Amino acid sequence: MSSLQFQLQHTNTDSKARAGKIITDHGEIETPIFMPVGTVGSVKAVTQQQLNADVQAQIILGNTYHLYLRPGLDVLETSGGLHKFNGWHKPILTDSGGYQVFSLANNRKITEEGVIFQSHIDGSKHLFTPENVMDIQRSIGGDIIMAFDECPPYPSEYKYAKDSMELTHRWLDRCFTRFNATPDRYGYTQNLFPIVQGSTYKDLRIASAEFIASKNAAGNAIGGLSVGEPTEMMYEFTSLCADILPLDKPRYLMGVGTPWNILECIALGIDMFDCVMPTRNGRNAMLFTSKGVINIDNKKWEKDFSVIDDGIDCEMSNYYSKAYLRHLVKSKEILALTIASVHNLAFYLWLVKQARKHIIEGDFISWKNNMVLNLQQRL
Repeated sequence: MSSLQFQLQHTNTDSKARAGKIITDHGEIETPIFMPVGTVGSVKAVTQQQLNADVQAQIILGNTYHLYLRPGLDVLETSGGLHKFNGWHKPILTDSGGYQVFSLANNRKITEEGVIFQSHIDGSKHLFTPENVMDIQRSIGGDIIMAFDECPPYPSEYKYAKDSMELTHRWLDRCFTRFNATPDRYGYTQNLFPIVQGSTYKDLRIASAEFIASKNAAGNAIGGLSVGEPTEMMYEFTSLCADILPLDKPRYLMGVGTPWNILECIALGIDMFDCVMPTRNGRNAMLFTSKGVINIDNKKWEKDFSVIDDGIDCEMSNYYSKAYLRHLVKSKEILALTIASVHNLAFYLWLVKQARKHIIEGDFISWKNNMVLNLQQRL
């Protein structure tokens, strides 16, 4: 067993883009990387076999809030952890559940101790604290586990944002204390990432990034962005935080975003991304492709028998036609959800792999600028 390692392999002189490698006990992850979201231990409408073969995913996410409520820790512990429960044998990142507590739970109450909330499933009351969230994530079995934080909404008043950030910092100290006092589970190393907060206030973001950097964690995350603020503001604060966080540790921008958001943030020095957009949009007939965005529901695709996307490396995208997928969508056939979700995820993984290739070759910025214009086209 060894702690997570990060090897910085390539940088460019014309941007802060980096290519690297994260090494975990469940395998290596080449960065920059996109991580499909498997909220309840499953990436919606996609099998683990498809994640491996078609999507070529290297790491997926699980969510503490959802997995704690159902199936519950007893089932997960008895099975030997999430890897054995869901049959995914590569790395898993578990997020702390903080965002879900604040966005999904009813009648939540934030105190110094933690957050009391009601389950969205049955209304039962629960308490999340920095300590028990560490214990819960150890039980779920993530290779990377996230600190318990408060994610303030946008916009937030300065006082609220400052108080929230300071609470997140106090909770972080408690997370590390509990994490360091408890053993890894299931025979492999688990690694804690802290999260930068501070809303859209420059002084708070600087203070939070400096505090997080001082913890010398295995990796670091930037939270509280892509929550409704203007895109340019997201880029501004991503850049600000990335400049402060250590060069020799992976940087994870939480919950971002569109394909063009991801390329712009790679240029700002981000290594890891996750977002529900590829699967959620896919289930709603929006396809991201190497030539632009497609609403497959539109009549214009009714007799288009060309494949979904021959520009990416995905058997499903190269096999089914746009006309056939549109027919499945119109028929409300379940297979439509799978094809669209697998395609969008494969496209995201293809995109970050291409970004890595161009970082290594030294022409990332010119490639990125052209690709961003291309990807944003509505076909």
